[in-house]
Amino acid sequence: MAPAPGHRADGWQDDLALIAEAARAAGEVALEHFGRDPEVWWKNEGRSPVSAADYAANRLLSERLLTARPHYGWLSEETDDDAARLGRETLFVIDPIDGTRAFLNGLQTWCVSVAVVHQGRPVAAALVAPALQETYLATVDGPATLNGAEIRVTEPQTGDSLKVAAPPELLKAFPEDLRDRLVRVPHIPSLAYRLALVAAGRIDATFVLKNAHDWDLAAADLILERAGGALVDGAGDLLSYNRPDVRHGHLLAGASPLLPLLVSSFKLT
Repeated sequence: MAPAPGHRADGWQDDLALIAEAARAAGEVALEHFGRDPEVWWKNEGRSPVSAADYAANRLLSERLLTARPHYGWLSEETDDDAARLGRETLFVIDPIDGTRAFLNGLQTWCVSVAVVHQGRPVAAALVAPALQETYLATVDGPATLNGAEIRVTEPQTGDSLKVAAPPELLKAFPEDLRDRLVRVPHIPSLAYRLALVAAGRIDATFVLKNAHDWDLAAADLILERAGGALVDGAGDLLSYNRPDVRHGHLLAGASPLLPLLVSSFKLT
């Protein structure tokens, strides 16, 4: 059998250990601010909040990860983009707090997202949800785990109802016979955590509006893949990371056997 993409002798286990430890530490830093009304600034013309907790967690991750792997590139939501990353075969892709709005509103569904991306695809991933005491981990040639236990996606049978996380406008893009099977779950503010819930089999699928970024997706993408699912675009293709434009179009995620049905019914581009 051919080795998995990105395979190397250590199976990326050293990188997984590194990013898992760093993500947990960043989560502890963020928890020090959680529920304590941290200072907030607004970016993207006032549409996106960023807090002192985001910056503190980002600093810790940058210091620990780039000290350990100075030859890796770096892409983080809270760091000015550096085009030099495009020339790096391997890089860290970071969201120090995915779900900042949830964090600021006192909700527990936020996480620290850290991925190692190699040749355009994630090869090691850590998602740490400190307020929920949940840690999701994966490498490209190992299982996806939640707090050390292997996780798998659900694989609904033909005609079963499907628990989905999606904006109402996306559900309207599906034909009526399929739409009748879709049971919308309450909104989950963190996209990375929402994908992790699909990987853990807690929900069946999620649909994502366009303009999600590499840092929202990379770690959860690998965790989902190793749990038996996939994150794909409207054509059914896997995502590529570390491109000049880090934004993506409309996306779908779920168990691999379920995706052809969803992709073939998906009307948005």
